[in-house]
Amino acid sequence: MYKEVLRSIDNIEIYPAISLVIFVAFFLGMVIWVLRVPKSYVKHMESLPFEEDEPLNPTP
Repeated sequence: MYKEVLRSIDNIEIYPAISLVIFVAFFLGMVIWVLRVPKSYVKHMESLPFEEDEPLNPTP
């Protein structure tokens, strides 16, 4: 049943190619961003979970 529905859609063969291009572009974009991000930004982000400037639930 699903095969017949998919065969009846015009130009459906382009969708796998489009999804592959989107995936590869996103993956390459993330790799480029990771390689170019400043080390100071990484150090700042990795220390955020340990900072205790303000309590999450202040007691009255």
